Amino acid sequence: MPKRSFFVTGANSGFGFAIAAAASKAGHTVIGTVRSEASRASLSERLPDVRSVLCDVTAFDRIAVVVEQVEKDHGRVDVLINNAGYGHEGVLEESPLEEMRRQFDVNVFGAVAVAKAFLPRFRQRRRGFIVNVTSMGGMITMPGIAYYCGSKFALQGISEVMRSEMAPFGVHVTALCPGSFRTDWAGRSMVRTDRSIPDYDALFDPIRHARQERSGRQPGDPDKLAAAVLDLIESNNPPPQLLLGSDALKLVLQRIERLQQEIDAWKAVTLSTDG
Repeated sequence: MPKRSFFVTGANSGFGFAIAAAASKAGHTVIGTVRSEASRASLSERLPDVRSVLCDVTAFDRIAVVVEQVEKDHGRVDVLINNAGYGHEGVLEESPLEEMRRQFDVNVFGAVAVAKAFLPRFRQRRRGFIVNVTSMGGMITMPGIAYYCGSKFALQGISEVMRSEMAPFGVHVTALCPGSFRTDWAGRSMVRTDRSIPDYDALFDPIRHARQERSGRQPGDPDKLAAAVLDLIESNNPPPQLLLGSDALKLVLQRIERLQQEIDAWKAVTLSTDG
């Protein structure tokens, strides 16, 4: 395996930490972003070979400067792991728009801003690999995570367009779509809107309770995801999206089946609108 240079956003926890650890162990150069000096110290202690940089992905006007300095200090970056993000949980009617704005700032605009800082560099070099971490929630939906699913659906679509636009320049783009993994996503990292409308109790309270109870016991192993990512970047023909986890496979296949049934049921109406 040729040695590469990775730029991993959100490298101090979850998938970012697992990928940074696996890539570093494999001998790759890894630059990981963190948002605070405390996180930087923690990452350096746990992964001393990973070079850490301060970067808040919502500081949009600073990202290009950070990337330029990283390449000056550490050399050319080959692989962008666009991982930074978090989950929001809340009934749509109960959840303030400001929480949606923050969710999209981090999960969508932050990811796009980081990608855009690398696109001209990868295009000019005629090589590079971008892995945008979305979710099975970018292909299916569940009650109570509308803002999260919306952000991941958005990044999923943007990733596919990015892939088609960068393909002529030898740059690969894949959306990584994990299912439920043993990270802090459903625990301390999740923002939860307070309940306020009793009409939703029967629908949503069991969902929230089950998600909290399952946190830390999900089927997915982050270290195995990291190994899959290292295999992915070695591919000469990577997929537009890569599902990871048995639950992701099951739920997405069920959605595809339902979608086909809906298309077939309404096909006559669909065709009736042509002039």
